[in-house]
Amino acid sequence: MPPTNEQENVARALITARTEKTPLTSYPGVMPQTMADAYAIQDAAIALDGRRIGGWKVGRIAADLVDHFGDNRLAGPIFTDEIFDASMGERPAMPVYADGFAAAEAEVLLCLGDVGTRDYDIDSVRACITEVRTGIEIASSPFVAINQNGPAVTASDYGNNKGLVLGPAIVGWQDIDLIRMPVEVFIDGASVGAATMETMLDGPFGAAQFLIRTLRARGIAIAPGTWVSTGAITGIHEIRPSQRADALFDGKIRVGCTISGY
Repeated sequence: MPPTNEQENVARALITARTEKTPLTSYPGVMPQTMADAYAIQDAAIALDGRRIGGWKVGRIAADLVDHFGDNRLAGPIFTDEIFDASMGERPAMPVYADGFAAAEAEVLLCLGDVGTRDYDIDSVRACITEVRTGIEIASSPFVAINQNGPAVTASDYGNNKGLVLGPAIVGWQDIDLIRMPVEVFIDGASVGAATMETMLDGPFGAAQFLIRTLRARGIAIAPGTWVSTGAITGIHEIRPSQRADALFDGKIRVGCTISGY
């Protein structure tokens, strides 16, 4: 269904805050109470924004909220001009909203090929994945309390995404037990979290299956080459401008970035 006037006004206010780098101390309108309402605002914002989407972030919905919201994950767009390749050891400067919310998250990134029209399960979805990389998702919003008001609010503002760092590829991923791969995150050289993908529901391939299903339901085409940032492995690590973030996968694959601020 098309967005209501109220949803369009919220989308416009969120876009304006992002474009003008204006902090939001309160949500700019009626907070969405369902994922359908959240995606209506998100779709309106995408249309107003006009930039090309190069990927999608997938985030987890807390277990105690799954029944209310009808799913265990949420999605948000990642725009092409906010995706940076750091596969050769580069350390891109990733901007965040200094007076809003900002975090860095270690994630496995999947590149989708032609997904076609078939239905996928957790095993068959692997067939449409052309590359797997390490990476860091930058989460940031002008609304400082974005993560304190439930997943629908988070989803409404691009899923709280502000960019993606593409790290080195995981070579031979088809034959690796990704779920048990150790991952550690460092902020300014200090370890802030370590885990494996066993904490991520049904893992990165489950995130890809969720995204394909969700975007189809919203009538959004998935172009070959679309990246999927599959979810925070070690947690959501808040970060500020001038700090640096690093993620270490399998004890040997490293990706990093610095943080700049608006």
